[in-house]
Amino acid sequence: MTRRIDVTGTGGVSLAAWEFGDPPKTGDIPGDPTGGRTEPAAGEKPGGEPGPGVLLLHGLMGRASHWAPTARWLSERHRAVALDQRGHGRSEKPEQAAYTREAYVEDAEAAIEQLGLAPVVLIGHAMGALTGWQLAAKRPDLVRGLIICDMRASALGAASQREWESWFKAWPLPFATLADVRKWFGEDDPWVERPNPSRGEFYAEVMHEGPDGWRPVFDPEQMLKSRETWVYDAHWEELTQVQCPTLVVRGLDGELGRAEAQEMVRVLPHGQYAEVADAGHLVHYDQPDAWRAAIEPFLDGFTD
Repeated sequence: MTRRIDVTGTGGVSLAAWEFGDPPKTGDIPGDPTGGRTEPAAGEKPGGEPGPGVLLLHGLMGRASHWAPTARWLSERHRAVALDQRGHGRSEKPEQAAYTREAYVEDAEAAIEQLGLAPVVLIGHAMGALTGWQLAAKRPDLVRGLIICDMRASALGAASQREWESWFKAWPLPFATLADVRKWFGEDDPWVERPNPSRGEFYAEVMHEGPDGWRPVFDPEQMLKSRETWVYDAHWEELTQVQCPTLVVRGLDGELGRAEAQEMVRVLPHGQYAEVADAGHLVHYDQPDAWRAAIEPFLDGFTD
């Protein structure tokens, strides 16, 4: 069953956190079409036994539900919670709110404390991975382990940001149907080198239907504002400050190259490396079974 738990982020922004594992607990959300459920946060697994907490952080434009398959198998041995970050999913998207690195990190910090997950294992994809290692560097008392999924530590630069601005403008909004969403992002998007159905499904999950068709649940301008707070800077120094065991995972066809990933492992005080074949940037979405095989041995070290 799916349960929603409300979290208050920095600046009072309302955030939606989600548990996707069984068994269900009391407190249906009236009118929630997902069948989500909510209750006061607790740091225990069903039956009262404490379990290692896991917080899953999606990447830019993502949402907590992208982690649902991972969270379900994690819930067999952990209390696994996925967070809709500010501006994403069902969390608040205030125009005047901060979309800075500090805000995203403080939101994750607040979620860990309010949900009773500390010391937590953080699993982050792309932007969520950067949030994870920045939080681990800032608050080592809150983080017992970290998994970084396909996120670069190097600066990407102004050219990268301009490419993203042009890409957003190329989206043929609104889409008439979800099938059109899947086709464009999985086949027709100029950034797609070969048909990729899982990429189409990924973007279909972040669309909602309005009077004129299907549009993203996020504001593209907010996404660009969030992205510009990290693309111009390198983040190597913060990696050196992460004291907990850390696994760096890359898809062989992803955005994080092997040489850079291995250098990240080298500078991390307790770094480990894994890669997933036949996977692109959306590693956990492209190859869920291989993703599980890559990270489960690392997670087992926190449950022995």
